[in-house]
Amino acid sequence: MSETEIKVPNIGDFKDVEVIEVLVSEGQSIKKNEALITIESDKSSVEIPSNLEGKVKNLKIKVGDKVSEGDLILTIESNLEIKKEEVKEKLDIEKDIKKTEIKKDYIQPKIIHKKNVTDISFASPKARKFARELGVNINQVIGSEKDGRVIEDDIKKFVSSNSKNNAAVKDSKPNKIKSEFEHSDFGEVEIKDVPRVKKLSSKYLINSWTTIPHVTNHDEADITEMENFRSSLKDMYTGEKIKITPLAFIIKALVASLKKFPNFNSSIDEIDSGKMTVKKYYHIGIAVDTPNGLMVPKLRNANNKKISLISKELREISELCRNLKIDKKELFGGSMTITSLGGIGGSFFTPIINYPEVAILGVGRSEKKQIFMNGKFQIRTMLPISLSYDHRIIDGAEAARFNNDLKENLGKNFAYKLAV
Repeated sequence: MSETEIKVPNIGDFKDVEVIEVLVSEGQSIKKNEALITIESDKSSVEIPSNLEGKVKNLKIKVGDKVSEGDLILTIESNLEIKKEEVKEKLDIEKDIKKTEIKKDYIQPKIIHKKNVTDISFASPKARKFARELGVNINQVIGSEKDGRVIEDDIKKFVSSNSKNNAAVKDSKPNKIKSEFEHSDFGEVEIKDVPRVKKLSSKYLINSWTTIPHVTNHDEADITEMENFRSSLKDMYTGEKIKITPLAFIIKALVASLKKFPNFNSSIDEIDSGKMTVKKYYHIGIAVDTPNGLMVPKLRNANNKKISLISKELREISELCRNLKIDKKELFGGSMTITSLGGIGGSFFTPIINYPEVAILGVGRSEKKQIFMNGKFQIRTMLPISLSYDHRIIDGAEAARFNNDLKENLGKNFAYKLAV
């Protein structure tokens, strides 16, 4: 026995390519030319075979690693001597084949043995890629070709036969359907890296959208008195106008509604457990637009802070986010999130809930409208609000009541209470 290293061979233009499959494990016996790993570039995937026969000693690579020519894949205990018993068995089989007579009117049926789901399927990179795109575990597919090799038709039949059973798709990722043409076929393009913040937040967004049954209620809040009061605020010593963002008033109004409707200040990690976490604190998440992507820091204990302090802290945490200096801890542990497009424009939209929270408030740009009040039309400042909520915890009636309470909190005379 001798221990030998198996490295990535010359793979042409492939450099720093991702390992998408590891097809062997430590202690497994492998044959010469048996596939060890599958690597994938932007355009194709390739299997790297073994140039030796033996038992895997140490596996040096895992899925997600980047490899180039010369990188170590594994070490193998190889035995170049073939046992005499194996040679004898091979000769006996060959003699049996020669002695076998096949009748002309009889065709031996092809016997396909069902593989254990832990076996590694014998399939081409093209078939493996096709299975991944359909979200199919290729180890469950029975191959129809020689030695049980799996081809695309086998995968199609597997999906078709299991269409009535959700088990047909296991450990699946979101389907990645690519065009048969490259973007560059149509004109000049530029390949850029996805900003790190967006790349990190993408998995949370996908988890939220696929886990939570979202429903969104749209409404308008009359903030005429609130805006008049906000515009009238002045420093008592200098007489200068105090600039308080409308978002500070919205935060205070939201906290007041959360106290009245505690279900909105809750989380559920596993619905099957039948338990939900109702929070006794009021940490409001604020979606901050930065050059690197959207970040959601938390304004802590908003229930204990005055409007002026909230407005000041909003400026501070927004600046920290834009400069990527916000503490990572400040992005977690929220009660409910507010995402505002008021400074940009737009009215109603469907915000995605910031998991594991159960609701999020979307705010559009306020607009002056003719509203029929007290028997006549009046010009009022109306604020579009979009409340998305987790329908597993909150039903439509409760959401409508929450919106009504929030509108009242933003309405006539309440702004004075919020300011103190």
